[in-house]
Formats: sequence, C-alpha cells, structure tokens
Amino acid sequence: MPKGILYVETRPSSAEDAADYHRWYETHLGEVLAVDGVVSARRFAPFDESGPFVAIYEIEADDLQAVQAALSAGARSGAQSTPVGLSFDPPPVSTLLREIASRQR
Repeated sequence: MPKGILYVETRPSSAEDAADYHRWYETHLGEVLAVDGVVSARRFAPFDESGPFVAIYEIEADDLQAVQAALSAGARSGAQSTPVGLSFDPPPVSTLLREIASRQR
C-alpha cells in the first residue's frame, strides 16, 4: 500500500492567541486521524520559536490525493472544527509527499 505524508506548516495568529491555537490543534489532530487512510498525526515546534509549527500526518492508502481531498472537504463542510488562533498571514503551507524509500534501524 502506498505511503505518504501530508506536511503542514502553521503559526498562531499572535502570542495572545497561542494557547487557543494549541488547544484547537489538539482537537484537530483527532479529527484528522478520523479520516480513512490517516494513520498518525504529530506536531513539532521550532527550537527558536521564530519558525512555523509543523504537523505531519502519515497516510497509508492506495490514493494519497483522495485522502488529502477528504481532509480538505471535511474542513470546508464544517465536519472539522473551525481553526482558532491560526494565522492566515502568512497562510498555512500544506504539501503532500509520497514515500520513495524507507529504511529503519
């Protein structure tokens, strides 16, 4: 089964909104995991606090783009919670990547 990740960069809209942003993201991770094909959801913070936060959603599905489309449809339809404290300036960056090699220890 093909594997991939959806890599998403976001930022809180302000320092005052950061706590709400992180609380919303905890809810959002669960919503994303409810989508068929998404097998894990992780977030990462920048060490120096100047860069974006990164979410990585691991996908196992025959059609990676269909999973991405289902995630987008859920956001547009209101099936997922409305983002809180999320900056749209700059806008979130989302990139779908397919696995081309894997090696584990």
